[in-house]
Amino acid sequence: MSDIRYRDAHVGGCVEATIEARADGSTLVRSTEGLRWFPERLSDCLEQWAQDAPDRSFVARRHQGGDWVHISYAQMLQRARAVGQALVDLKLSTDRPVAILSGNDLEHLTLALGAMWAGVPYVPVSTAYALVSQDYGKLRHILGVTTPGLVFASDAAYAKAIAATVPADVTVVMTTGTVEGREVRSFDSLLQTTPGPTLDAAHAQVTADSIVKFLFTSGSTKQPKGVITTHRMMCSNQQMLRQCLGFFAEEPPVLVDWLPWNHVFGGSHNVGITLYNGGTLYIDDGKPTPGGIRETLRNLREISPTIYFNVPKGLEEIATAMDSDEQLRRTLFKRCKAFMFAGAALSQAVWDKLHAHAEATVGERVRVITGLGMTETAPSCTFAVGIDVASGHIGLPVPGVEIKLVKDATTSGKTEIRFRGPNVMPGYWRAPEQSREAFDDEGFYRTGDAVRWIDPAHPQRGLFFDGRTAEDFKLSSGTFVSVGPLRAKIVLAGDPCVQDAVITGLNRDEVGALIFPRPDECRRLAGVDASMPLPEVLHLPSVRAFFQALADRLWREATGSASRVARLHVLAEPPSIDKGEVTDKGSINQRAVLAHRDALVEALYEGREADPFLILPNKH
Repeated sequence: MSDIRYRDAHVGGCVEATIEARADGSTLVRSTEGLRWFPERLSDCLEQWAQDAPDRSFVARRHQGGDWVHISYAQMLQRARAVGQALVDLKLSTDRPVAILSGNDLEHLTLALGAMWAGVPYVPVSTAYALVSQDYGKLRHILGVTTPGLVFASDAAYAKAIAATVPADVTVVMTTGTVEGREVRSFDSLLQTTPGPTLDAAHAQVTADSIVKFLFTSGSTKQPKGVITTHRMMCSNQQMLRQCLGFFAEEPPVLVDWLPWNHVFGGSHNVGITLYNGGTLYIDDGKPTPGGIRETLRNLREISPTIYFNVPKGLEEIATAMDSDEQLRRTLFKRCKAFMFAGAALSQAVWDKLHAHAEATVGERVRVITGLGMTETAPSCTFAVGIDVASGHIGLPVPGVEIKLVKDATTSGKTEIRFRGPNVMPGYWRAPEQSREAFDDEGFYRTGDAVRWIDPAHPQRGLFFDGRTAEDFKLSSGTFVSVGPLRAKIVLAGDPCVQDAVITGLNRDEVGALIFPRPDECRRLAGVDASMPLPEVLHLPSVRAFFQALADRLWREATGSASRVARLHVLAEPPSIDKGEVTDKGSINQRAVLAHRDALVEALYEGREADPFLILPNKH
C-alpha cells in the first residue's frame, strides 16, 4: 500500500471522534472538530457570490442538446429577485407554496431561488409522479398536503397530470405549452416582473428557521411524508461538508450532475455545494441507463469536474466506457479530487477499475468517499474520506452532528444510528403524529438504519452500514436473517443482470429471493432486441443459465442458513411506482413488494410446477 499514490485533497472534520458509553447502554459519538460559523440563509450565499464573483458561471445547461447556456451569479440574483416579486404579488406563502413538477433545468432552479428569496417554500415533485404514474396517487397526495398556490412545469408533457390533479384556483406556470381549458402563465412573464419594496420587506422576514422547501420521502407502504427543510438545516450542513471536504474552500467546485432535485442528494447536497462555495453546476441531461449514459459521457468528455457524484450504476457505466475512451479518461481525471456515490453499494470491481483508470491516466488514484445521510438531515451526517474507504463504510460524524447508537432489542441485536444537530428537520409537514414518532425522548432522529463498528477494537476507523432494522426477520428455526447485507451480496453477485432482490423467508425454513432483473442487460446477454417481451427473454437458455449460475454461487458461498438462498424467482413484472414498490430513483422497497406480491411468495415455496420462473440451486 505504501507505494500507492492518491491525488492530494484537503479533507478533515470527520476523521476523529469522541466516544462516550452511557449507563443506559447507548453510545454517543461526536466529531472532535466543532462546527464553525455558517450564514443564516442560503440566499445570503447567492447575494455574496453575486458581489464577489458576479461574472462567474453559477449554472449551465445545454440548449436543446446543443451549446451550453450559462447563467452567472449576478444574472441569477437578478432573475431570482424578479421571480420573487412575482410570487409576492401572487400572495404565496408557507400555506400556499410553489410546486415544481418538472425536472432539472434553468427555469426550475431560478424559480426555486426566487421562492427562497421571497420566503415562499417550494415543493420539488418527482417527475415520475406526473409522467410515469397511472393514477397520479402520490402527486395528488403531495398537492393535497402542501396546498400550493402556484404549480410549475416545463412543458406540455405535464398537461394531463396538471388537468387531473391541480385545483382550478391554482396558478399554472409553464416554460412552453398549454393545458386545455386552463389559463397558463409563461415563465418569461415572471422574469419580466420588476422587484420592489414588497419583495424587500418579504426578504427581510426570512430567518434561519424559515422553510426553504418540502422534500417528500419516497414512500413505501404509506404515502410520502413532507420533510420540512429550513435555511438553518441547509446552511449548517453545507458548512459541515466544507469542513470535511476542505478542498471546496480552496477552489470553486465544478459539478457535472444529473441527480434529480426532488431528492436531497441532488437538490440539497449538490446544488447546495455549488451555491455555498461559489462553484459552477453543469446540468447533465443524461441518466445511468444504457441509453441515457451517452449524454453523461458526452458532457464528461467536455467538462472536468472537481468532484463527481453518481449512483453506483452510473459509475459502473462510466468505468466501462473509459476502457476504450481516452478523451473521457483525460477530462474526468484532469482535476477531480474525489468520487462519491449513494443509494446502493459500489462493487469492488468498479472501485478497482476507477483506480486503474486513474493510475493509467494521471499516475495516481482519486479517492472514493462515502457516508450516511437522509432527507430528514439535509442530508449528510457521517463521512468516510480516507484512502482506506471500502464499500459499506460510512465513517464518523461530521462536525456539529451528534450520533447516538442504540441496541435494538426487537431485532437480532443490531444497533440503530440516531442523529441530532442543526441539520436535522423540525418534523414532517402537517403530520404531527409522524413527527413525534420520528424522534426519541432526547430529540435524536430515529433513522431505522443499523450500523456496526468496522473494527470494535479501533473505533476511530469508523462505522459500517448494517442494513435496516425493520427489514430483518426470523426463519422458523429462530435464526435472524440480516436483509441489507444479503440483498447487497445478491445484487453484486448478479451484476449486471440484477437490479435488486427482495428477501423472503419470514417464519419459513429457508431463505428465498424475488429477483428484479435488468431487462436491457438480459436482452443484451441473450443477443435479442428490445421488442422481445421480458417473460420470453427470461426463458432464453443464456439468461436462464445466468440466473442458475447465480443461484449456485449463492448456495455455494453461504456461511449458514441465514445467508443460504435456497430458491429464486426472477420477476417478469416490473416494480410498480403506484404501489410503492419502487421509488422514482429506482430503489426497491422490500416491505411494499412483499405486501403486494404475497401470492408469488407462496408460489416460491410451493415448488417448481407452481412457479415457471423458479430457479433452484444445484446443491452439490
